[in-house]
Amino acid sequence: MKKLALSLASIVVLSGISFAEEGMASVEIVNPFYAGIALGVSSTRGSDADLDFFRSKAGQERMINLTLNAGYDLNKYFAGEVRYTASIAKDDVVEMSGWSLFVKPQYPVDVDIKLYALLGYGGVAVDGVTVSRPVKVDDSGFQWGLGASYSLNNVTDYNIEIYADYTSLANEMDAIYWNGDLKTSADALTAGAAFRF
Repeated sequence: MKKLALSLASIVVLSGISFAEEGMASVEIVNPFYAGIALGVSSTRGSDADLDFFRSKAGQERMINLTLNAGYDLNKYFAGEVRYTASIAKDDVVEMSGWSLFVKPQYPVDVDIKLYALLGYGGVAVDGVTVSRPVKVDDSGFQWGLGASYSLNNVTDYNIEIYADYTSLANEMDAIYWNGDLKTSADALTAGAAFRF
């Protein structure tokens, strides 16, 4: 309950800042809607296991994920975004899926480059069997991330941007993990492209 309250408070505060910013200066957003697709690598692990995206280790499952996202720019400094993630390749017979609702503070470094943060709430589900023992996670809580995007408007006739980010999808969520942990954490590195319309 505390995680939900923290997530909702973050969303309300950032939304308030967004509307205040809009009142100070009117910023025209030509293509406010966007939708994208990305590939990423995720690490789901028992709370006693260290994070390592690039090497398999005890107490951790690595998966290749496909992520779909869609969002709307409120102004040039704030957006809202939703994501859905599902595993398409994995270390063992374990599958992961997740959903996220984010407030997205963003800072335009120049015309083409933006830095952004992701703050919100989401859920993670992991199910399967590894080392003849079960992995079972189905919980939700606060999520956050950091990333950057680059617009290809100067390179192509289409309104496309590429992006890469890190997201913390779960931090010690309730779980049954094969190494005996009852808490799990999950992180993802994602890179993709979004079309603005």
